[in-house]
Amino acid sequence: MLVKSFGSAVQGIDAITITIEVTVSRGIKFHIVGLPDSAVRESQQRIDSALRETGYRLPGYKVIINMAPADIRKEGSAYDLPLAIGILAASEQIKPDKLEHYIIMGELSLDGSLLPIKGVLPIAIKARADGFDGFILPKQNAKEAAVVDKLKVFGAENIKEVIDFFDGRGELEQTTVDTRKVFYDDVMQTDIDFADVKGQENVKRALEVAAAGGHNIIMIGAPGSGKTMLAKRIPSILPPFTLHEALETTKIHSVSGQLDSNTSLMTHRPFRSPHHTISDVALVGGGTYPQPGEISLAHNGVLFLDELPEFKRTVLEVMRQPLEDRKITISRAKFSVEYPASVMLVSSMNPCPCGYYNHPTRACVCAPGMVTKYLNRISGPLLDRIDIHLEVIPVPFEKLSTEPPGETSKEVRQRVITARQIQANRFKDIEGVHCNAQMSSKQLRTYAQPNKAGSEILKTAMEKLGLSARAYDRILKVARTIADLENNDDIQAHHLSEAIQYRSLDRENWGEQ
Repeated sequence: MLVKSFGSAVQGIDAITITIEVTVSRGIKFHIVGLPDSAVRESQQRIDSALRETGYRLPGYKVIINMAPADIRKEGSAYDLPLAIGILAASEQIKPDKLEHYIIMGELSLDGSLLPIKGVLPIAIKARADGFDGFILPKQNAKEAAVVDKLKVFGAENIKEVIDFFDGRGELEQTTVDTRKVFYDDVMQTDIDFADVKGQENVKRALEVAAAGGHNIIMIGAPGSGKTMLAKRIPSILPPFTLHEALETTKIHSVSGQLDSNTSLMTHRPFRSPHHTISDVALVGGGTYPQPGEISLAHNGVLFLDELPEFKRTVLEVMRQPLEDRKITISRAKFSVEYPASVMLVSSMNPCPCGYYNHPTRACVCAPGMVTKYLNRISGPLLDRIDIHLEVIPVPFEKLSTEPPGETSKEVRQRVITARQIQANRFKDIEGVHCNAQMSSKQLRTYAQPNKAGSEILKTAMEKLGLSARAYDRILKVARTIADLENNDDIQAHHLSEAIQYRSLDRENWGEQ
């Protein structure tokens, strides 16, 4: 008897429906075809044990399973459940009538219980798009799949519950989630606040400008000056997720298996802080069977690289294209996958190997030339993609002990949201440009032309401070954001003056000992 059940394969952050054709005939062998990997081929042993524990058995005949389309590689143990149900239906141990209406996915334990799987959200989205009535999966993943409306989601604890459902002897409990309520109840909440940071008002201002325009930023300062503390608070001043952004980001974390069973939808922008020993594949994604890297897991949020010069040169260089294109394309001989990577890069570094160059109270003990050599670990093309260079000076004890709390993240965020709305209106007819940091040179000439006084200040700064040519466009982009924060259509002299302050590393005399 030939029976079809349905599963799904994840490629990139999208899913493809897999038709599992099972036929049982005379003979004694068990065959799985259709490009299965080792985990899928090993499913026979898990299915055999799980069925025996629940009072069923593999048929003592020849079983042929085809997983179509046959040219797409099937990976992982999540196909255990649809394979088992297909075998039972083909061997007439259960009724096959309802199989065509459901996507079925789940890994089987030897005792028949169901274990959680990865990539549930894109599978659920594809199931709804293909017109399936429901999605049957492990109970631990049910909340994640239930985010997708107009699709019935049934979480099961073991294969016996699924068998009874298809055989008409029991019902599965439907999981429902009010997506919009979950999203809007939590989207504005934050556990950390800018008010926790004493002093550093100039740095907070620079971070506000960076958040308002989506600018990449690097902070240079001595150990203990507060660089990491400030960086961790940046998501609290970024505009809250839109529902579309939340779904897109949740899909990436779902594919990589980063969501826990209590999370149905990500409501806060991600903050990823990989260690400097990370490999280039772990950062941008890839591997034999490609998975999202840290830069994709930070999509729509913040990628924080602490101690930037300590990262391997190859790791830093592979970021150049993703920062520009805001996506990652991973190519293999037979296929390629694309992951989104629209991040705000926030990085920090010590000014020199000892950490105390330009420190107000401690002397730098590095040999002559070491400051420049340390900075040269970061290539010019990568620095070219960082709009704001900021020196962070340690806060003296008097301010730490007596300074009153500063502005809250909520107050700063409101100004950032207003500035982003101005930019959204400005770029509404330009595809792929949503904030000032994404402007091209052509768009700069249209939207970021300074007035006469501003042009004079910029010219003087370029000559007197020895600013590099690459700093010119960056200064204009940042000045445009500062003007937006003031709701000003024109870029004026004081906007450019502030933007020029944020280019420390472009000055010819920076790092001279």
